[in-house]
Amino acid sequence: MKVAFATQDLKRVDAHFGWAKNIAIYEVRPEGHHLIEAIQFDGDLKEDGDEDKLAPKIDAIKDCAILYVAAIGGSGAARVVANNIHPMKVSQPEAIDDLCIKLEGVLKGSPPPWLRKVLAKGHKRSFDFED
Repeated sequence: MKVAFATQDLKRVDAHFGWAKNIAIYEVRPEGHHLIEAIQFDGDLKEDGDEDKLAPKIDAIKDCAILYVAAIGGSGAARVVANNIHPMKVSQPEAIDDLCIKLEGVLKGSPPPWLRKVLAKGHKRSFDFED
C-alpha cells in the first residue's frame, strides 16, 4: 500500500500537512518498504486560511491509503478523509523509516479493523451468494 509522509527534511515526519515542503510517498508491504517519490511544494506554505494550497497536496496523495503528519487542520483532515485517506498524527518528529518498519510489523500480523478497511481501498467488494 502507498503511504504519504508530510516532511520538511525527507527523513522524518516533522511537518504540518498544509505547511509541508515535501510529501514522501512510500510503498509499504509486510516484506519491506521503499520510496516511490518525493514531491516538493514551493510558494507560500504558511498558515493563512488559504485552502487552495491544499489541493495540489491532496491530488499528490490521492492514491495513498495513509497520511502521516505532525499536525493537520480540521478542514485539511476532512478533505483527506473525503478522499479515503486515513490521517495519522505523530506526537513528535519521528523517522519515516521507523514508521514504515512499525507498519510492516502490523501488516505481518492481524491489522486492526481501521487498517483492514484502508487496505481494502480500491478493491471492489464481491459477494458470492448461494441460491
